[in-house]
Amino acid sequence: MQKIVPRWEWRSFGRSFPAAESSLSRLTPSGVQETDEIYLLSGSGENVKVRGELMDVKVLRETSVDGPEQWTPVMKAAFPLSAADTAGVLGALHLPVPGSLRDSYTLDAFLAAFAGRDSAIRIARVHKRRVRYTIDGCMAELSDILVEGRSTRTIAVESEDAGAVVRAVAGLGLGDYLNVSYPRGLPALLDDEPERYAVIDVGTNSVKFNISARDSQGAWRTVADRAEVTRLGEGLSATGVIGDTPIERTVAAISGMVGEARRNGVRAIAAVGTAGLRIATNGAEVVSAIRARTGLQIEVISGEDEARLAYRATVAALGSTAGSLVVFDTGGGSSQFTFGHGTKIDERFSVDVGAARYTERFGLDGAVPQSKLGEAMAAISMDLARLDGRPAPDVLVGMGGAVTNLTAVMHGLATYDPRIVQGSVLVRTEVDRQIALYRSQGCDARRSIVGLQPNRAEVILAGACIVRTVMEKLGMASLTVSDRGLRHGVLVEKFGG
Repeated sequence: MQKIVPRWEWRSFGRSFPAAESSLSRLTPSGVQETDEIYLLSGSGENVKVRGELMDVKVLRETSVDGPEQWTPVMKAAFPLSAADTAGVLGALHLPVPGSLRDSYTLDAFLAAFAGRDSAIRIARVHKRRVRYTIDGCMAELSDILVEGRSTRTIAVESEDAGAVVRAVAGLGLGDYLNVSYPRGLPALLDDEPERYAVIDVGTNSVKFNISARDSQGAWRTVADRAEVTRLGEGLSATGVIGDTPIERTVAAISGMVGEARRNGVRAIAAVGTAGLRIATNGAEVVSAIRARTGLQIEVISGEDEARLAYRATVAALGSTAGSLVVFDTGGGSSQFTFGHGTKIDERFSVDVGAARYTERFGLDGAVPQSKLGEAMAAISMDLARLDGRPAPDVLVGMGGAVTNLTAVMHGLATYDPRIVQGSVLVRTEVDRQIALYRSQGCDARRSIVGLQPNRAEVILAGACIVRTVMEKLGMASLTVSDRGLRHGVLVEKFGG
């Protein structure tokens, strides 16, 4: 056997990898190879396969904190296998070795003896077409594989240098994907497990979380979709800094979401940060703290990208509309506006108009006199001056926590139901009614209102005022509600749809 050289490996499975495939298409392949292999799977064993009439065994030695795994070849044995090699294979599969073994085993004899119908060993016959490239000193491999009639793709990066693997994976746009080796990826394919992906949206007021599964036709199905109010931007307007307590709340929420995503077997976790992290002078330090505590890298996106992704989510959910379309997404620290026709975007921008900002500035977390409300409305109107003088669109779509909570209250939803909220029509007179209701009540009283999420009681009045001002400036008596949001746009853009 040749000198054993442990290598750090990273791999993921999926129908497609748009960013990576685009990058690789600009390179010249260093080799193309087709093989037929037999993987032996036990649910908890090492990488054991038969290739080129050799029993090939690699064992996992170490997993880097950044994801790559170090695999070491320990066997490349020709058939017939000796009794010692047979025992080594069973040991690598974490299976007991019988008290007596034959002197040798052909491949057929080995499979008959240890991989029968009632055996703990599962056989996966795999046809691979592997295309290899060299990227920054690493070997990258894009493979089309066929397993017992099921097809998928897998992409891998290998090197003796773990850091080089991490950099190459990031350079290919695969930083959101989890490392999944063949012993873990093949059983999921054989069991027809749907491809699951997660998105975490770290906002100024809340952290939103979505897990969706994609079926064989490419359609998305929601597995989990929720939000936790962590008030990351608490005190941000006054100090320009995100404080330790909001960071702790947000890290705890993200950590729980990452754990839930992993338990659901997701292929990747994409995470984006919005206005709070854009604005805070210590935003980079907060991102680093989240990565250190959860292993998740937050991509802080621009307001323009936030608007574009929200628009994409809306069009994907509601379908193309005739005529002009305006989509706005109002959050805790900013609001995004996108103007378009169908799938075509004409203009997009973001403004620093968010519910958390005006709540802190005007004390809107409790009952306020009409004069104070008027001051807040005037400030919001001034800050939304970019909407002045625009023609009314054919369709106005609103999204975000303020819009969906106003809609849930309108419907009297004791339990939030996205099927009812999605596509609802919210009229301006209903927004006015709720503004009057919230203005007259403190937080505790607001929390008892059916349909209002208790943890949004502090910011709902400011959010309603923003929604009201947008409708007035665009000359719209009603808007269509989208329960979808930034996280759904990220899902479609990063993972296809």
